[in-house]
Amino acid sequence: MIDVLVVDDDFHVAEINAAYVRKVPGFRVVGTAHTAMQAMSVLDGNPVDLLLLDHYLPDRTGLDLVRGMRQRGLKCDVIMVTAAQDVDVVETALRHGVLQYLVKPFSFDGLRTRLESYRQLRRTLRDVGGRTAPGQHQVDLIYGALRTLTSATPSPAKGWSGPTVDLICRILRQAGRPLSAQEVASRAKISRSTAQRYLRHLQDQGSLQLSLRYGDAGRPEHLYGYPG
Repeated sequence: MIDVLVVDDDFHVAEINAAYVRKVPGFRVVGTAHTAMQAMSVLDGNPVDLLLLDHYLPDRTGLDLVRGMRQRGLKCDVIMVTAAQDVDVVETALRHGVLQYLVKPFSFDGLRTRLESYRQLRRTLRDVGGRTAPGQHQVDLIYGALRTLTSATPSPAKGWSGPTVDLICRILRQAGRPLSAQEVASRAKISRSTAQRYLRHLQDQGSLQLSLRYGDAGRPEHLYGYPG
């Protein structure tokens, strides 16, 4: 089993990501953390194979956490799952050995593909590990293990904004109840059609749950909120 620690400042998102991980055979969630300090505390006391890491944390950034891990000699692998799309952040993640970078919003299939690719990498390393001096073919297998997902994973749809997704999720969390697309649009200061598009996408992912509110007359109003 591959032990995974899920790190995200949003409690609901962390639980959703953890639920995604549990659905992939061979992976086990050992815990969730919502700050860099909490994550480091878990890493210091427990063997963790893989960190599913958000960049935007309340006390430090995700990349700051990765730097701290490397300074302490922790060899836990990292997959970033974040709304951060700045080239500097992506480049820094690459230079610090982050294996995969998944931009929010993402689907279960998007995460599953990356987890399966990571599992294949570990298998390849294990198979080649007995060789004192692996040849070029074996080295190519190792480096190619994480590249297999590129042909299987569709490109992100144009017009999607990670910060807008985070804003909508924050609005729903702060509301503490399901909201309509118009209510979300008013609070986020975006158009109703844009809010509806994001809400439907998050619902299709399984991040949000749809319910209906019936009035005295006319069609029922669609409400979106976190499951449970």
